[in-house]
Amino acid sequence: MRTLTKQQTGFTLVEMIMVIVITGIIGGIVAMFLRAPIQQYMDVARRAELTDIADTAVRRMARDVRTAVPNSVRPQGQSTYVEFLPTRDGGRYRANSTGGAGGCAAVAGDSGGDALNFAAADTCFEIIGTPITFYTGDQIVVGSTQSDGNPPYADCTLAPSTCIRRAYNGAVGAGAPIVVVTSSTVLPAFAELDSQRFQVVDGTQQAVTYACVGGGVDPTNGNGKGQLVRYWGYGFIPNPANAEPPDFTGQITAPVSAILADKVSACEITYEVPNQRFGLLAVRLTLTSGGESVSLYNEIHVNNAP
Repeated sequence: MRTLTKQQTGFTLVEMIMVIVITGIIGGIVAMFLRAPIQQYMDVARRAELTDIADTAVRRMARDVRTAVPNSVRPQGQSTYVEFLPTRDGGRYRANSTGGAGGCAAVAGDSGGDALNFAAADTCFEIIGTPITFYTGDQIVVGSTQSDGNPPYADCTLAPSTCIRRAYNGAVGAGAPIVVVTSSTVLPAFAELDSQRFQVVDGTQQAVTYACVGGGVDPTNGNGKGQLVRYWGYGFIPNPANAEPPDFTGQITAPVSAILADKVSACEITYEVPNQRFGLLAVRLTLTSGGESVSLYNEIHVNNAP
């Protein structure tokens, strides 16, 4: 019998090596053409992320500052942070006791009637218009007209001649037509306004500080090392230490904080009061990631008309 042999075919080792080398050369050429578009896409995405972070932080800051008690915005530090009292509500007080709804005369220490008395310590007055819902810890600010920004923070025990803030001491959780406050001092003369306006400061928020903490660029990864931080709930500081960063030592309550922006390499916050009616808060924020920086500048109009 004849033995039939089958012919075998395939690639040799040399041929396989040649294919690998050629494929590598083609891949390298393609990568050279794709590298620039991919890098450009990554740069654009990084810039968009930094811009979004900065824009969101500044918008939140602007929204808060626009609700501030008139003349409560005060810059601190070396143009690195600003403090203010955010309002939750507001209204008008009765200036004439004639025609009042009653209810205040029974409060101990009240001068009588429903009008807010500026000649004696008054613990109660009537709201003109829609009743306001109050909560535990709320504060009442009357007649914040001084552009130095300090009277709304003043302690009535230490500075009775400039104190315009009173702790709410009435019923909570329902619309109140009468405001009951804790008061043992007379409101200063500058607090009496033709507009008869008062503001309600949220007892949970209390004073609020926006601060630039840290800064510079990490040489290892090229990212900013600073943060823009919001602090609140620490009470009221009559005479701030003007420290860098903000110093809340000695406050009864430790501040609550939230980071609004990270990768901050430079930050500047300045506040000017061109006249008694309005102020201008300027924020310049620079964020750096991977050695690339994005800067955002925003001016916030602050209404200081009580």
